[in-house]
Amino acid sequence: MRGWLVPPPKLPTRTKEDLSRERTEKVAWLLENGYLKSERIRQALLQVPREDFIPEEYRDYAYMEVPLPLPGEHSTISCPHSYPLFYEPLSLDRGHRFLEIGLGSGYGIAVAREVVGPEGLAVSVEIDPITFEFAKRNLKDAGYDDIVLVNADGGFGCPEMGPYDRIAVTAACVKVPPSLVDQLRTNGRLIAPNVRGGVQQLVLFQRGISGVQSYEICEVLYVSLKGEFGL
Repeated sequence: MRGWLVPPPKLPTRTKEDLSRERTEKVAWLLENGYLKSERIRQALLQVPREDFIPEEYRDYAYMEVPLPLPGEHSTISCPHSYPLFYEPLSLDRGHRFLEIGLGSGYGIAVAREVVGPEGLAVSVEIDPITFEFAKRNLKDAGYDDIVLVNADGGFGCPEMGPYDRIAVTAACVKVPPSLVDQLRTNGRLIAPNVRGGVQQLVLFQRGISGVQSYEICEVLYVSLKGEFGL
């Protein structure tokens, strides 16, 4: 959790109503601060209770702007603003086939599932088996039974369900794994924290007929990608 001050674990005291109000306030804050523009993404963030995807001892901190620890090795759930920060540049929308690399708590893929709708597809790959089981349980409890979950090295993606319109890599890498670019449709978009000159930059990649173009968005701080393509 380098670079972030994580609050201490404690028994939860906030009620369901408290957290619902905090969720509404957080979404309004994201809108006011320019992180959020899409109505579908806004509705998805309102729909998915972030607190249900967080270990009980951190539940009260669900809407704080801080990543929180998850079961598994160096696993975290990202800050609330991170989800529109990724999904807005992707222009994630109804009907998209979406691949997430790094399942984490399951929260991000639940939000994405709400955005792409029943006519879309949501797939997530997680390398850590402990984190994977935690997220799988969270998603099951939340009623998300149509998300494709894969416990494997995310650097290889999930080619059998591709190609994808949109791909989000939620861990830092020096180079986007070529296999992920290969699974991206022409005119598709991929977003990833890319290590450039020792600094992580959130970068949007767009695959066109003549190749891939990249656009830097902002400096970020994420855990490193694990597996064959990890740092």
